[in-house]
Amino acid sequence: MPAPAASNAPAPNSYSTSSTPGASTTNALASGAGLMLLAMICQELGASLAVKIFPQVGALGAVALRLVLSTVVLAIVVRPHLRGITPRAWRTAIVYGLALAAMNSSFYLALERLHLGVTVTIEVLGPMVLSIVLARRWLNVLWVALAVGGVALLSQGPVALDPVGVAFALVAATMWALYILSAQRAGREFPGMDGLAIAMAVGSLAILPFAAVSTGATLIQPNILLLGLGIALLSSTLPYAMELFALKRIPASLFSILLAFAPAVAALAGWAVLGQTMVWAQWAGIALVIVASVGAVRMTRRQGLDA
Repeated sequence: MPAPAASNAPAPNSYSTSSTPGASTTNALASGAGLMLLAMICQELGASLAVKIFPQVGALGAVALRLVLSTVVLAIVVRPHLRGITPRAWRTAIVYGLALAAMNSSFYLALERLHLGVTVTIEVLGPMVLSIVLARRWLNVLWVALAVGGVALLSQGPVALDPVGVAFALVAATMWALYILSAQRAGREFPGMDGLAIAMAVGSLAILPFAAVSTGATLIQPNILLLGLGIALLSSTLPYAMELFALKRIPASLFSILLAFAPAVAALAGWAVLGQTMVWAQWAGIALVIVASVGAVRMTRRQGLDA
């Protein structure tokens, strides 16, 4: 699950490097790409840690821990200003927060039933389809075909994919697309990170009643809260900070392309942390979805759109 730094991304090629081309520019690009890789690793480690506490708190409990504790961290760091917010901005923040809660909830519910790599691969279809819709070119058919073929290969593992898990992953993909659109609008209507901090609070309030009913007092046990803080830091706070620094070193177009490799990072994290193995056909499916995502992003960028 991505950190939201992309919503405040600068225009393509507006990254900061030395005015003298050469080694300094290369170093900036390399360090920016490295930060993006670290951000993705943190995100998938956070997701792996969430899976490990599912037996204690369930998927919705893990979502609540992540959102509530992320809200606390953001409130301390950002200190959003609530005075002077227009009704239109409030509506934007509410939609943003609800999309955030729905995206994370459906993602974690999918993780209860599917491998991490499979879930993330299906989820990235949301941003990819959004880029394709915005591009509106006949070549879109190629990227859609590649993505569909990739998802079909994911089903070729030794165990059939849980249809309910796939459905939740598709909901997460849809919510991710809505999240991107809401984040972009919030970036225009709120200064700095205020929109994100308020949306995170809205998402927390939305998910808490469901988590309380399904989990109860387990959520406030000290060991669970400590693990929840780890999930919040790994899944949201640290990746967000890394992506902000990365966006100062690399163009937004490269940022989006690197983000397309999240399924591969997720599959490796699932293998290393959770012991989730996949067959070669599934790895090939992930590769096809990555190629489709990169192709869709490059097409959109060439048309001067910021999906």
